[in-house]
Amino acid sequence: MPKKLTLAALVSRHLERAPESCALLVGERRISYAELDQMGRSAADWLQEQGIGHGDRVAVWLVNRPEWLALMLGLSRIGAVLVAVNTRYRTAELQHILSASGACLLIMQPRFRKIDFQAMLEKLEPETVPDLKTIAVLDQATTAPQLGGCSTLPFPALETSNAPDVTDHSSENNLAILFTTSGTTKLPKLVVHTQSSLASHADLVARAFRFDQPEAGLLAPLPFCGTFGLVPVMTALAAGIPIAVMETFDEGPAVELILKHKLTHLFGSDEMYWRLLAAMPEETRFESLRMCGFAAFQTGAEELARQTDARGIPLAGVYGSSEVQALFSIQAGQSDVQERCKGGGFPADPEAQVRVRHTETGDLLEPEQSGVLEIRAKGNFAGYFNNPEATSEAVDTDGFFSTGDIGYLRQDGSFVYQTRAGDAIRLGGFLVNPAEIEDVLRDCPGIAEAQVIGADVDGKPACVAFVIADPDTDVDAEGVRAWLKNTIAAFKVPAKVWFLDAFPVTESANGTKIQRAKLRAMAAERDSKTTF
Repeated sequence: MPKKLTLAALVSRHLERAPESCALLVGERRISYAELDQMGRSAADWLQEQGIGHGDRVAVWLVNRPEWLALMLGLSRIGAVLVAVNTRYRTAELQHILSASGACLLIMQPRFRKIDFQAMLEKLEPETVPDLKTIAVLDQATTAPQLGGCSTLPFPALETSNAPDVTDHSSENNLAILFTTSGTTKLPKLVVHTQSSLASHADLVARAFRFDQPEAGLLAPLPFCGTFGLVPVMTALAAGIPIAVMETFDEGPAVELILKHKLTHLFGSDEMYWRLLAAMPEETRFESLRMCGFAAFQTGAEELARQTDARGIPLAGVYGSSEVQALFSIQAGQSDVQERCKGGGFPADPEAQVRVRHTETGDLLEPEQSGVLEIRAKGNFAGYFNNPEATSEAVDTDGFFSTGDIGYLRQDGSFVYQTRAGDAIRLGGFLVNPAEIEDVLRDCPGIAEAQVIGADVDGKPACVAFVIADPDTDVDAEGVRAWLKNTIAAFKVPAKVWFLDAFPVTESANGTKIQRAKLRAMAAERDSKTTF
């Protein structure tokens, strides 16, 4: 019988063969596949008690923890939709995703380390989230969060045995998860994936990335709320292997987990691997690691690969996005360091189609010619939620998604990712549209106009802002940055803010355009230790 391609089925498929095998390693706690399935059923039962049914959207604002995955399985079972809220989001971004998704229930924790989720929630204007009716809180604080007419209740401990036998109503065509992504508008669009697109991709990645090999195990340090963090976890669930869950990435504990549990798979940014190297005791090698995919957000990828090779960390470049999912492809492990470090590679789906289109003429290009990457695969998204115009702009009538990334095909059938076609910036592992930050900056008291670009600051990738102040105002760079820190996610706050009297512009047939290339040159010339 063919496997059912739903999220709940990723776990339930293992119950007959190996129900007591380890699914999650959380500190000293081991959760079996049978127990995780019970937690999913318990979550489904609780969700139904709250009136959640088919097609309803439920926002999950939690760090990595078993409840996140149990809620994913429970929502799948009843045909509801998980809205993945980035734990780095602040009030403005939270408001946008709750409003745009129409989420009727928010499940959150009051705080994590220095992040006060409850305080951010209480800054929301209730009228901006009219569909939100209920807030459920894990690790209940002394006082429950207050938001307009929303009711607040504690989220219960989930049963790991004797959970109610909730009928699995999931269907492969059900909407399953909404991820966020940056676009050309002020705030992120919501990327829709179905049960089938997620589950089928997990099965394909399990084979292509060797999750299905004996004694495999995954370290999961990246946020489940993003595709780069969640896809490896769903793939491990599909393969039935243990997942060592980290609430957030800390290099010291990561080293200990890999060595203790002999983990074989790890995925993350180049910065994460540099930190891992720095935390490794001298002469230590990771003998167990087999597959380590990475995305290069900084320079020095080749040097990183050479150093990690020497310590038993076999790096290879990967490619993905919210629309086509993370781990869409990976470079061949046996290729030389220079080629292995590039993004792209061979798709996990052998039937996936990747083509390259000329950025100006629109012609399809032959191998080794750079243009915009277009992708059609089983794991492609179903569209942007409640945004048919954006969907039709991104997906053609043949089902190819135009990624907005520049790259080229190789003769062997693989491909190489080079850069973004537009001006998007990679910050904190996330692709950020500068317009998001610019729009917020214009709301800052004393700021009339703003332009944000990517730059290297003290040798690290960051964004910097050029701003024009309102006349007769008393505002300085650190004041602007302090205001932003309370308004948007920390990774979006510009490392430097520089004041100008006017932006460099050029006149063209289409009107006056700001010379962003000139701004980049100006940023490179400025002393990184001096704020103007």
